[in-house]
Amino acid sequence: MIDSATLRSHYTAFLRPDRVLLTGHSHQAWPDVARAALLECFDDAALHVDDKWGAAFAVADEVRAALASALGGRPRDYALDANTHALVTRFLSALPLTTRRHLVSTAGEFHTLHRQLRRLAEEGVRVTLVDPSPVDTLAERLAAAVTDDTAAVLCSSVLFETSSLVPGLGELAARCRARSVPLLIDAYHHFVAVPFDRAAIGDDVFVLGGGYKYAQWGEGVCFLGVPAGCDLRPVLTGWFADFAHLADRRTDAPVLYGRDGADRFAGATYDPVSHYRARAVARFFTAQGLHPAALRALSLRQTGRIIARADALGLDVATPRGDDRRGGFVSLRVRDACAATAGLAAQGIHVDSRGELVRLGPAPYTTDEEIDRAMEALKPWAL
Repeated sequence: MIDSATLRSHYTAFLRPDRVLLTGHSHQAWPDVARAALLECFDDAALHVDDKWGAAFAVADEVRAALASALGGRPRDYALDANTHALVTRFLSALPLTTRRHLVSTAGEFHTLHRQLRRLAEEGVRVTLVDPSPVDTLAERLAAAVTDDTAAVLCSSVLFETSSLVPGLGELAARCRARSVPLLIDAYHHFVAVPFDRAAIGDDVFVLGGGYKYAQWGEGVCFLGVPAGCDLRPVLTGWFADFAHLADRRTDAPVLYGRDGADRFAGATYDPVSHYRARAVARFFTAQGLHPAALRALSLRQTGRIIARADALGLDVATPRGDDRRGGFVSLRVRDACAATAGLAAQGIHVDSRGELVRLGPAPYTTDEEIDRAMEALKPWAL
């Protein structure tokens, strides 16, 4: 069991008596070890100058190992970049959109996918956006939208507005596999919040996500899990994608890519400080026993408490109530969600809103008293 009150002693910079952070679904507090990691990156640069990259690459490899431990696959199957958009656009650029001009997604995707797909539609790519409701049949309806012209399917495993887990992704993967259509799953709201079994869905599935939210890694640490043996050739390609042959004589031969599938989606020069922070926090999680099963058990208890308090206060719950259907946060329908969010912030309680919904995301350091205080503060905005 995770003792939230005891754990709080490791977050002295972020956790303060005058504020409640229910932003666990967006930006969790960083443990104090993250600050030391930022300084470690500086010290490595000062010591090695331009030779710092050997140390930086070793840090990145440890981040990949943490990803493989949490999601499955091999560490070298994970491409890293500063944000998911960079990885998504490389994935899209590798698709045969000149011959298969159809993409399938949902109307409930985060802005990273939604905006880019809409823009591609303006350029003549046929984009089918499937209604995410009802979520119980979403995977089936995505599969039904696939045609002989489909280049890829892109969808979330947890819907970012309602925290609904999307069932049936294994069946969707099988349908895509049968038609040789790549499947990219946005698992950002799955990573660390809910145990994720990549192998159960399919080793040939692309998995997108990042550490900004539940992992407490901060910005700049996003990933794309790439199937082993992937031979796609992204048009948008950084020079790290064939790092081993940089010193070779230049020729007119086709552009080469690295030996591993994830190498093909590599970018270029990056700021390694985010990886130092991620490595330190990943080590901290291990030392504190913050493993997936324990984190999930605590999250379910906390989100269950939010739902129970919402019911008692007459607040409308938009998030699934079943433990097997709910992600790591709770969405509530309220009167004027933006005003409610601002009103709580004025009281030192930090949540966020999406449309008509206020989202509350507990974290391992969140106490029951903080949850109850936030719920009581929301009561004036009940529908």
